[in-house]
Amino acid sequence: MDSTGYLGFLFLASAVVGISGLLDRLYAAILPARFLYYALRMPGIVLHELAHVAGCLCTGAKIRNVVLFSKEGGSVTYANPKIPVIGTVIISTAPLLLLPLVLSFLTWVFSACLGCDLPITLPEPHTGILGYGILETVSGLFVANLITEFNGWFLLYLYLCVTIILSLAPSRQDFVNAAAGILLVAGSGLLVILSGYGPAISCLSQVLDLMAYPFLLGLVFEIIAGVVAVPLSVLYGIRSH
Repeated sequence: MDSTGYLGFLFLASAVVGISGLLDRLYAAILPARFLYYALRMPGIVLHELAHVAGCLCTGAKIRNVVLFSKEGGSVTYANPKIPVIGTVIISTAPLLLLPLVLSFLTWVFSACLGCDLPITLPEPHTGILGYGILETVSGLFVANLITEFNGWFLLYLYLCVTIILSLAPSRQDFVNAAAGILLVAGSGLLVILSGYGPAISCLSQVLDLMAYPFLLGLVFEIIAGVVAVPLSVLYGIRSH
């Protein structure tokens, strides 16, 4: 692990967050009726807020109020966590780490129990074929389940993928709550790299390797959500004319 690899991880995490927000805006714009947008978003928002609840439980923060879904979204109000600084970071970014794991579990369910062909193979985070490998994986999913052999369950799988991906990124309030902590943690990691201290760098590298795969998985499903948006955009364009 060197500074280039570390900055690459930060770029990956930032890209996943940014793409999730852009996809949410895209779907809000292309769906012709607001109730369709709410129907699409509801499961993802509920899971997003439950991830915050899980973060509170892990950091010892007392939960004061939970709103799983409303027209404005959802919210979890909590007291200061018992773990200083990083506790707020964990709570605010919990959806970004946990929702890709939910997607991984759903992938297993639809593959093992419902007959979908979902061979999702994530490329190594530091390889030069990262983008190509992800695009190849996504295109293979659509071909295998819609063209080679049609599977209706795959459409439900796509719906669940999209709703979760649109709720992946921390909200604006989450960023406000955790901005200082995120900068402190990111800066501390960079200092570890620059220190040249082998044991600390090795430990950081192992942590980042574990975190990289949830982000890569999120990126795969963001591409899937983008592909699903294409026919919706075409349909909405036809209706608007």
